[in-house]
Amino acid sequence: MKLRLFACAAILAATTALIQAKPAKTHGGKLGLTADQKSEFKAIRQQCRKDAQPIQDKLQQNRQALSAAVKANDTAQIQALSKTQGDLRGQMKAIHSQTRARIYSDLKPDQRAKMDQVRTRRARHNAKKAV
Repeated sequence: MKLRLFACAAILAATTALIQAKPAKTHGGKLGLTADQKSEFKAIRQQCRKDAQPIQDKLQQNRQALSAAVKANDTAQIQALSKTQGDLRGQMKAIHSQTRARIYSDLKPDQRAKMDQVRTRRARHNAKKAV
């Protein structure tokens, strides 16, 4: 899975949902973000990308080293690099989750309720696709 898809794409998808959430057919309107909220969320996403960049670079280097270890059949190196890869992905997940938490905490109660509805619908949709 490509790193951008793994980390920042998920963040962008979540924040895009916050900004331009499509309501259920029975609910009208969007989240109703203020201009200040939109600006703040944009800054949060930019900070996320900035924080994630060094980890993305390390992930790319680690993937290349892992590929070389596979070609060399170096099982000890494969084990070590695989663990490092998992640790780095965990760091990316933490950055993503912290970003989502910051944005969610800045929503007003009614906006949170709408966001929860969007997430619930998305989870149901994904569950149906998995079947």
